[in-house]
Amino acid sequence: MSVAWDDDPAVAAWPGLPPLAGDVRADACVVGLGASGLAAVRELSGRGLEVVGVDAGRVGAGAAGRNGGFLLGGPAPFLHDAIGRWGEAAAVGLYRATLAELEEIAARLGPGVVRRAGSIRLAGLPGEPDEGELADCRRHEAALRAHGIAVEEYDGTLGRGLFLPGDAAVNPARRVIETARELGARAVLHEHTRVLRVADGRVDTEHGSVAAAVVVVAVDGGLEVLLPRLQGRVRTARLQMLATGPVADRLPCPVYCRSGYDYAQQLPGGALAVGGGRDRFADAEWTHERDPSPAVQRWIEGVAQRMAAGPVDVTHRWAASVGFTADGRPLCAQVGDGVVAAGGYSGTGNLVGPVVARAAVALALDGTPPPPYCAP
Repeated sequence: MSVAWDDDPAVAAWPGLPPLAGDVRADACVVGLGASGLAAVRELSGRGLEVVGVDAGRVGAGAAGRNGGFLLGGPAPFLHDAIGRWGEAAAVGLYRATLAELEEIAARLGPGVVRRAGSIRLAGLPGEPDEGELADCRRHEAALRAHGIAVEEYDGTLGRGLFLPGDAAVNPARRVIETARELGARAVLHEHTRVLRVADGRVDTEHGSVAAAVVVVAVDGGLEVLLPRLQGRVRTARLQMLATGPVADRLPCPVYCRSGYDYAQQLPGGALAVGGGRDRFADAEWTHERDPSPAVQRWIEGVAQRMAAGPVDVTHRWAASVGFTADGRPLCAQVGDGVVAAGGYSGTGNLVGPVVARAAVALALDGTPPPPYCAP
């Protein structure tokens, strides 16, 4: 299994961080150094705390660096669906929080990392329109317009749907590595340090322990394994992707179709990064396995061919674990004395994750209840 994002020279040149060596003390410990964990590191260190962060692998080697690279405003459910499930204040509140997060990331990392291209929600697949989904696009559009969020109708070579000009694209692995590089001067970060147990005031790893009054567990996939008390509140699934060799220019921005179950972006140089198919094989994809499966990969390859309007040469295949909640609200919860958890982003952690991580820090340090867009 190889991940196309890792071919980026900035990712390939990452020198790495040393594993934890022995027992240490800190004011706070962050478990998981993906987008949400690093947001927690930033927030904690910004408050003047001495922070130690640990990750089981390389930073961004989990879902944070293996996803589709979409920076989309809003939660996992489309805005009109989220309003119906959670109420207007919660749904719109999370949408606005993710838009603010995108602005912060774009300003901090710059256009060399964040591509402000917008996104397309396509009704059906290219060459296979879905009138029912097109009607849902209109409901989605109405909700966005009602709350002053930029949206346009899309009618182009790929099909019909919506164009959301405020969204963006990124190499997710590079985004995480650039962030870790920046935070290395503000916190002590360790890679390849697998956590064995989280307890009140202590994190035990394969290489030693971290004693800390505050522990933020920012792990998406497998969260309910690391914190068994969360079983039944979050569930791990496998998301799969592939990359192709260069094809003719087809995708002007990130594209997601079939209600977001399939998605693709075209990279500089013309390669496609394509994912999806989880709903087609749902029972098999509720798993902690992180290797690609032939059935889902065949489906994604078909999606890639539709995106390319022709045959493709697959160069990379990979998968990652992410957490889902029952109603799509991300989880932010206290699970012990000074121990809080952030996860369950339902496949949309690139912006939602950092927002929830900061809420977790506020819960741990200030006792501030999580926002209504977080699952209780």
